[in-house]
Amino acid sequence: MRSKPVVALVVFFCVLAMSDAALAQQATVLRVVVVKTDNVAAYVQEIEQGKQLMKTMGLQGQVRVWQARFAGPEAGAVVVSIEYPNMAAFASDDAKAHASSDYQNWLKGLDKLKEDRVGQPVR
Repeated sequence: MRSKPVVALVVFFCVLAMSDAALAQQATVLRVVVVKTDNVAAYVQEIEQGKQLMKTMGLQGQVRVWQARFAGPEAGAVVVSIEYPNMAAFASDDAKAHASSDYQNWLKGLDKLKEDRVGQPVR
C-alpha cells in the first residue's frame, strides 16, 4: 500500500516539471548586444533603419538602444536589446531574419560602424 503515495508523488513532480517547461516557453526573451563605436549617432541612425526593416518584415521584436554613461572602461558603449514576447516569437523572428537578404545586408552595414575589442574598426 505504500506504492500509492510514491506514485502520487512521482505524478506530482512530472506535472510540476511540465508546467515549468510550459512557463519557460511563455517567458520574455531578451537578446542583448554591447557595441563600441566611434560614431554613436550613425550607429543609432542605422538601428532606426533596422527597426523600420523589422516592421516591414513583420518581426515581433521590440528594439531599444542605450548608451552606457557610468560604466567605467565601458563608458560610451552602445547597448542594443531586442525583446520578444516568448521563445517561439524569438525563433520565428530569427528564422525570418536569417532568410532575408535585406536584413543580412543591414547587419553588414552595422558591422562597418562597430569597433573590435582593441578599438579598431571592423572590416
